[in-house]
Amino acid sequence: MEFSPSKLNTFLFFKLPSAFWSGVRVNSISKEKCVVTVKHRWFNQNPFKSMYFAVQAMAAELTTGALVMMQIKNSGKKISMLVANNNGNFTKKATGRITFTCNDGHLIEEAIQKAITSGEGQTIWMKSIGQNEKGEQVSEMNFEWSIKLK
Repeated sequence: MEFSPSKLNTFLFFKLPSAFWSGVRVNSISKEKCVVTVKHRWFNQNPFKSMYFAVQAMAAELTTGALVMMQIKNSGKKISMLVANNNGNFTKKATGRITFTCNDGHLIEEAIQKAITSGEGQTIWMKSIGQNEKGEQVSEMNFEWSIKLK
């Protein structure tokens, strides 16, 4: 699969429909960075009229997972990936369009090289920050990815 926003959004439709129907969309992806947005709507809100935390988690995880998938493809090796752990902080009500950004592409590239060289599984923590339209941080989520050669 080519790693472009349109290809990843099509992937969401077929493989992660709950994220797609909640409004999660990839805006951009590069070797180092992935940006995903989701707009607060009736469909993805909680009883407090802000975005449900699980929708934020889907968007945040996608910023990290897309980078992992892209680096695995670039390695040319068969490597499995799995979220081993995660945590999050919610600092402000998530309303309007929320943009999640992960800048940790370099970390996963290093972990993949270690996995290939050593033949042992590796884990890596990657962070995604969610900001509202004013640039205020609404959440910070961390995902521990486990990777290993198949």
